[in-house]
Amino acid sequence: MAQLDPTVKGDFNAGFFTPEQSAPLFERAARQSVVMRLARQVPLGDNGANIPVFTGKASAGWVNEGGVKPTTEGAVSIKNISPKKLAAITVVSAEVLRSNPANYMSYIRDSIVEAFAIAFDNAALHGLNTPWGAGNYIDATTRTAVELGTTAQTAGGTYGDLVAGLKTLTDAKVRPNGFAFDERVEPTFLGSTDTTGRPLWIDSPDMASTVDNLMAGRVLGRPAFMGEGVGTDVGQVGVDSGVVGYLGDWSQAVWGVSHGISWKVSDTGAVTLNGTLISLLERNLVAIVAEAEYGFLVNDANAFVQYVDIVEE
Repeated sequence: MAQLDPTVKGDFNAGFFTPEQSAPLFERAARQSVVMRLARQVPLGDNGANIPVFTGKASAGWVNEGGVKPTTEGAVSIKNISPKKLAAITVVSAEVLRSNPANYMSYIRDSIVEAFAIAFDNAALHGLNTPWGAGNYIDATTRTAVELGTTAQTAGGTYGDLVAGLKTLTDAKVRPNGFAFDERVEPTFLGSTDTTGRPLWIDSPDMASTVDNLMAGRVLGRPAFMGEGVGTDVGQVGVDSGVVGYLGDWSQAVWGVSHGISWKVSDTGAVTLNGTLISLLERNLVAIVAEAEYGFLVNDANAFVQYVDIVEE
């Protein structure tokens, strides 16, 4: 939420992070972002990167003795991925920075890191305030979405719905390799099994069930991650639906970071709070600025299918 007034000691009932903590902050953001866990990371410089995309495959043909061997070639195009800045400012009094009541500075640090991850997923999945160009997000897929709860329980229930999404992609010769789900589908998975009675969601054996608010597991034998910000808001009861998950070929999406989360602290200058420009020095305030630069590129949004959920009540 937007900050209206500076945070002061009076806001609490009852340090600050050091430069060497900047590196692990980015690792925390990567673990909390569903897209970052599934899509491939590529090196990204200040000016972005050009990604070669192969659009044609070589072919071979049988040749009779003395016959002419067929020729073949591939086709390649170039797509650009550019870094864009993501930022947040929080303003506190010098007393809060110094005394750190209720361990507030650690809380706000972790909160900003999580906000970066959610903002990244919202842009990469839904195109929400996307800085990377029109259509460069996964919801741009034109595949028909699969509604959870449409398959009869005798035909597999939710398991059948997930398989329907899988069939949508395999029929189009897409090789899906991972799921992303919003955390609100967890009760659905916990109450559902496949056709042999096994749970749909299987906790990943190589990591904890929850990693910084991100659940890791397997669904239909594929890696799956569940977290906040994956789904979209639902609308009118019985009419509108909200996206609650994705299945796709995540090799068709790449992301990069030219600068991981960094911070700077200033007690000079001015910051706008609640529409008013406030002098930091005059009011003995401190502004803490967090910044990072991320790039994202989805080569083929149709390598993904959405799962939606109709609002029943």
